Amino acid sequence: MAITDVQTGFTLDSVEFGGLIKEDVMNKIWQIDNVPLPLTQRIGTDSHSRAYTEWTTEELAAPSKANAHQDGAATTGDDSKEGARLGNHSQISLKVVDVSTRAQASDTIGFANSLTHNVSQRQKELRRDVEATMLSGQASQADDSSGTDVGLSAGLGAWIAAPTGVDNATTEGGFVSATGLVTARTASGGAADVALTESDVRAVSKAVYQEGGESTVMMSTPGVCEQFSQYLFTSSARVAALQSDVNQSRSAVTATGAVNVFVSDFSTLEIVANRIQQPDTDATDEVSVYILDPSMLRLSFLSGYRVEPLAKSGTSDRRQMLVDWTLKVLNQKAQGGVFGVDQAAAVTA
Repeated sequence: MAITDVQTGFTLDSVEFGGLIKEDVMNKIWQIDNVPLPLTQRIGTDSHSRAYTEWTTEELAAPSKANAHQDGAATTGDDSKEGARLGNHSQISLKVVDVSTRAQASDTIGFANSLTHNVSQRQKELRRDVEATMLSGQASQADDSSGTDVGLSAGLGAWIAAPTGVDNATTEGGFVSATGLVTARTASGGAADVALTESDVRAVSKAVYQEGGESTVMMSTPGVCEQFSQYLFTSSARVAALQSDVNQSRSAVTATGAVNVFVSDFSTLEIVANRIQQPDTDATDEVSVYILDPSMLRLSFLSGYRVEPLAKSGTSDRRQMLVDWTLKVLNQKAQGGVFGVDQAAAVTA
């Protein structure tokens, strides 16, 4: 009997409008971007009660070798000091989903209800948006009563200024006491981004230490962290070498091809690659490398992450996920950074 006289799987599948064989689709969604939040998970949380939140910083006087006084002499002078008052504006970040009742009732692949699934996924995206903004050079901005401007929280890059910041292709921002605003870190006109250097990392670590900070984390994009790790295995660095423990079991030998901790004279830095950190400017490889003291950072909430129903629109249900937040840099001199770094360039000495 010729095969053309037999009803085959091919003929069933060739029937118009999708064939007669049921689709074989695994009832699970395999998500590859459900990643952690490296910065959020390393810093503390706080709360604030108005759109502009403030805190104060204070520094000790420099040590003096001339602090000597005569016995019985009258006490004069005044060594009291006032601290600095800093602040940041709160930012509302949100996501909206609008799912029809038919979509919710449909037998979907990988999840039971389309509305519930979308709410869950968009909440993850919301947290990623906050993480990316905290790692940016965004300026702070107050809500405009006319509705033109939205409230913006200044990102880490905007807070960090000299002496703990090394600027290559960018111009520093910083807190302006006269306005209570943090100005943006901006790209320098005509300046090209450069390769990260070990000298810059050491210089920033030293500067933070001298200002009283205790750097424990070096955070940047995966490209920069990979380049830095590779550099530390070169002869130029003279700090990393392949080693073998003579007492180690041969059945459990591990080839170590990466460095995730860098010890300098002034800090021990955990090297953290952050997949969520974005380039400093669109369509460029220019990124920031942060040298952080996480104990001096807070993610603060005017109102925390929440889900709210919106007015029903026809045969659909609407939800908004939102958070009202800001970044508190409790002492800006405890944070450092190398800016205008080409994440694709090999690290040098």
